[in-house]
Amino acid sequence: MRGRDPNEPHRVATPLELLFDLTFVIAFGLAASQFAHALAEGHFANGLLGFAFAAFAVCLAWSNFTWFSSAYDTDDWIFRVATMTQMIGVLVFALGLPRMFASLEVEDGRVDVGIMVLGYVIMRLAMVFQWLRAAKQDPPRRKTCLIYAVGISVAQLGWAALIIADFPPVGTFFAILALAGFELLQPWIAERLHDGTPWHAHHIAERYSLFAIIAMGEGIVGTVASLSAVVDVEGWSLEVALVCVAGVGLTFGMWWVYYILPSAFVLHTHRRREFTWAYTQLLIITCIVATGAGLHVAAYYLQHKAHIGAVTTLLTTAVPVGVFLLAIYALYYYLVRRFDPFHLGLLVATIAVMVAAIAAAVAGVDMTVCLCILMCAPVVTVIGYEWRGHRHEAAALGD
Repeated sequence: MRGRDPNEPHRVATPLELLFDLTFVIAFGLAASQFAHALAEGHFANGLLGFAFAAFAVCLAWSNFTWFSSAYDTDDWIFRVATMTQMIGVLVFALGLPRMFASLEVEDGRVDVGIMVLGYVIMRLAMVFQWLRAAKQDPPRRKTCLIYAVGISVAQLGWAALIIADFPPVGTFFAILALAGFELLQPWIAERLHDGTPWHAHHIAERYSLFAIIAMGEGIVGTVASLSAVVDVEGWSLEVALVCVAGVGLTFGMWWVYYILPSAFVLHTHRRREFTWAYTQLLIITCIVATGAGLHVAAYYLQHKAHIGAVTTLLTTAVPVGVFLLAIYALYYYLVRRFDPFHLGLLVATIAVMVAAIAAAVAGVDMTVCLCILMCAPVVTVIGYEWRGHRHEAAALGD
């Protein structure tokens, strides 16, 4: 475990990494379903708080392993067993998500994160072991590896303290913010104080893109839920076809837009841009999962099980889609460091499409038609990129 070559040609995700990712399908699925249920009941504050915490924890657990694996994946039996241990931790963590969401509905001020923290303890014991092993076998980067090992241990002690300490609601909120800030700062400290770890730019970009695809699976799940809702009420009809086109089209459009980002090329050339890129990716992936939850809320509405109106129902999908598109454009600008006036026109057109979808909901247009209009929001960017944007990108990267 002396570190992989950051310039290794044809570096791709391994079968073990893909197997590891499957556990996060469960975590995302539980988080999205709990979020959708809270939104459909009109419990917006609790739903948003619970989902934000769940999404942050899920993405953090995944990124901890992914960046280490990019730098130190030996694929020997010790690495594999440690990875299996982390997979067990992810599943235990996922089982704690429903209890965490349920505790937010109880007005006693306590958030039940006990099972979630237990899952994290399992994951992070394996992760600390991995970093200590790297510290021993990679002397030039020993200090960096030890910073990671100590930082992860300290953070985990802090999360465990949330179970033991009887903080009031406000205290719990600020404790979570402080720990989350430390979690985000700790890798920056480890990578900047010394030479950093030998992560591979193309490998990291591919890993995040595959993680995004897992998140997009929630869009397909939400589409199936909406289809089932319509079929159960009205049978097979044109409306069923519209729901299928809207859900799959929206998910496919977001996938297309995501892959416009020139992440691998820029990160390989400018490695110091990794943190802003990685943290923005977490926001993007969270929005993708939230979009799937929004489609699930639409299913509740079509089944007449939602306690919210048509406009609010549409907004549960439209808001994460809008934030996703804004984050993509912002990250694109950060990567290429050039403002493109053409993008401003695409954003205006995108906003116009989203306003049209919301206006249709206000006017009482059928929800399936509103979703079809909303589906066109990412399509604006897709058409713009295929028409002219790809040439603008090539010119910017060429400079």
